[in-house]
Amino acid sequence: MQLAILIAPCAAALALACAFFFSRKVLKMPEGEEVRGIAAVIRKGANAFLKRQYLVVAIFFAAMFAVLGILALVGFVGPFMPFAFVTGGVFSGLSGFLGMKIATAANGRTATACKDSLNKGLRAAFSAGSVMGLVVVGLGLCDLSIWYFVLKGFYGISETALTEAEFIATNMITFGMGASSMALFARVGGGIFTKAADVGADLVGKVEENIPEDDPRNPAVIADNVGDNVGDVAGMGADLYESYVGSILSAMALGVAAGLDFRGALLPLGIAAIGVFFSIVGTFFVRTKESADQKGLLRALRTGTWFAAIATAAASVLFLWLVVPEHMRLVAPVLLGLAAGVLIGLCTELFTSASYRPTQKLAASAESGAGPVIINGTALGMLSTVAPVLLIAAAVLGSYFLAGGGADPAMGMFGIGIAAVGMLSTLGITLSTDAYGPVADNAGGIAQMAGMDEEVRRRTDALDSLGNTTAATGKGFAIGSAMLTALALLSSFIAQVRILVPDYPIDLAIDNPAVLVGVFVGAMLPFLFSALTMSAVGKSAQRVVLEVRRQFAQNKGILAGTSDPDYAQCVRICTKSAQKQMVLPAVIAVLSPIVAGLILGANGVAGLLLGSTVTGFLLAVFMSNSGGAWDNAKKYVEEGSFGGKGSAAHKAGVIGDTVGDPFKDTSGPSINILIKLISVVAIVFAQIIALGLL
Repeated sequence: MQLAILIAPCAAALALACAFFFSRKVLKMPEGEEVRGIAAVIRKGANAFLKRQYLVVAIFFAAMFAVLGILALVGFVGPFMPFAFVTGGVFSGLSGFLGMKIATAANGRTATACKDSLNKGLRAAFSAGSVMGLVVVGLGLCDLSIWYFVLKGFYGISETALTEAEFIATNMITFGMGASSMALFARVGGGIFTKAADVGADLVGKVEENIPEDDPRNPAVIADNVGDNVGDVAGMGADLYESYVGSILSAMALGVAAGLDFRGALLPLGIAAIGVFFSIVGTFFVRTKESADQKGLLRALRTGTWFAAIATAAASVLFLWLVVPEHMRLVAPVLLGLAAGVLIGLCTELFTSASYRPTQKLAASAESGAGPVIINGTALGMLSTVAPVLLIAAAVLGSYFLAGGGADPAMGMFGIGIAAVGMLSTLGITLSTDAYGPVADNAGGIAQMAGMDEEVRRRTDALDSLGNTTAATGKGFAIGSAMLTALALLSSFIAQVRILVPDYPIDLAIDNPAVLVGVFVGAMLPFLFSALTMSAVGKSAQRVVLEVRRQFAQNKGILAGTSDPDYAQCVRICTKSAQKQMVLPAVIAVLSPIVAGLILGANGVAGLLLGSTVTGFLLAVFMSNSGGAWDNAKKYVEEGSFGGKGSAAHKAGVIGDTVGDPFKDTSGPSINILIKLISVVAIVFAQIIALGLL
């Protein structure tokens, strides 16, 4: 038991130490004189956006702290909950911020490294991605460990005190709410910024003026590169920090509810810690040859991720034997979670990578115009939901019954929670492969703007295309884990109501009208949320398009190359629009379970959580995979197929990618935060929902 207690903080310290090592490694690489100025402008824009975003978020957190503080004073939530909420948000935001700082330092260095070799460029970008991956898991385990020891020490709780263990698990759930809230702001705000800039730059630059991507004459090109960092790095870091701690917290609560006392809380922490160690080892396996094609580059990344998954599975068996030898059947959910995560990633890769037929066929349809591209890409995304649903279904059923759910439903639900932890246990390296993508994308843009050799651009394009696939794979992985975590949180909500209000009439039967209405309302929420975020991107992109057109019309020297565009104005437009339009979706996510609880009661909220989880999962997979396929289909054409750059097929592909941008980088990845945030809010306010005291 002593080993189990210490393994999580030790893993956190190791992850943060290795993140520091990789960051020093990146910063020692030469940046190159020709890229230094461009990289500095991108860093400045990214820092300015985050500073403004954190000011808006600080107001929201201050208001929520006050609300939770009042509820704590009157006894409806624990006294530590307001502080847990704030620390969850701070650590989540810090994960994204640190990841972005190293990403903006590494983009120019990656471009310079590509002057020497493809492998050096891959190692530079992947080292930066590794900082993000290890910071997220390190800070996540650090926050979890701190709160575990603070609560356990403050109350002087023994190892076998079941009631007190439930109390600790409940208090710790609150910092998951803080992490989810920060993640939602970061993902939505960053996603609106990056896609408004991307869409605006592409529509006017590529389609209307027929100038290359990342051409320095395009006024939106710097905003586009800034967006890669604030959306795909800072936003993604906060997002996956929330997924990581959310899965562990829900499993901890379910483990305690299943009667495993403090061992139920320590098991998820231990499995996550094991995954951290082998993720670190796996990062050293990522290398490639200069002649590598896309499949070879993918193989280089898979070597590290698959090693981490296999080693974590083997070590988890030993860990379970040491901590809960009487519950060795819990090995099955860990293995099922790991396997489901790997397989969902492979399915996503199959539907989004240009190395496989689905995306190649989508690219071929571009010869017939933008219409077939949109239709076929939509169909591809819909079809791509089948395999993940079946994999999640198999993981849920297998985890539930193999953990003993047939005889003990509480143990079965703990099995589902453990499966979610197993899926995310190797997040350290999985996120490294994901976060590497925006660095490679920025490196390509910088190489283009700096006028570097064609060979450098070829190498950065290869790394960028790989990054699109790993990003799509990472999104599928995060969405799959969100589904398992949300199901576990649903069970935690019901258990919380039973603990806090023992005489509450729990009735989740299909013929209960409150449950039915809750399911319908919950099923609607992901569509409402997606509509708001897509509309926000559309409005912001329209402003960028008008600004780029204005600059081209009023300053003819921009396209002639004799005068510089006003990059800062496009950055300001994207920043202001993102800050303004990210608030409403976040407020809806927080208030919906509370309002539903006032009207429908706890049974209706349970239906709401179920409905939002199911449709949210399907919609997120569809949007992320359609967007990823459209992006890589465009790049497949740009590499020379069907007429190459500037052809009619290329313009059709650009339009498809323009539609897919907010799909895959704004709405799609934000939905997985939505379905977990409303679940965590429901748990935190469970007593108020059950008693109807708001």
